Amino acid sequence: MYDDVLIPTDGSDTVAETLSHALPIAADNDATVHALYVVDSRITAAASDGDADVESTLESEGEAAITEVRDRAANAGLDAVGEIRKGTPAKTILEYADEQGIDLIVIGTRGKSPREKVVSMGSVSERVVDSASVPVFVVRDEDDR
Repeated sequence: MYDDVLIPTDGSDTVAETLSHALPIAADNDATVHALYVVDSRITAAASDGDADVESTLESEGEAAITEVRDRAANAGLDAVGEIRKGTPAKTILEYADEQGIDLIVIGTRGKSPREKVVSMGSVSERVVDSASVPVFVVRDEDDR
């Protein structure tokens, strides 16, 4: 049913919870795990004069996040690939899913206060759910339950 499972990661603590759901699904389907970290182009653009340190830091964080997902997948006996891309997170996740023939996206949420929910324009996970052409499994952050 699922040959390729995408796990977008931002390196936060919520990824561990996301992996606890995603990896069994991938294992049950003998699927390849795809780890994706997006360097948010809005952050790098906002950095003063395209500060290379900001982009470099985000890329380093991305490498660590991708490695964590790949290592956990390998420990579960799964094939895994990882990639870092630049762009806006939701759009880049959706583009990757289409390009790679992803069958399922497993994405975590971050807890937001009621005020943050009103003020924000929507989370990455909400945008992915709204626009994905494949099933999306959303793992709620413990603080959001």
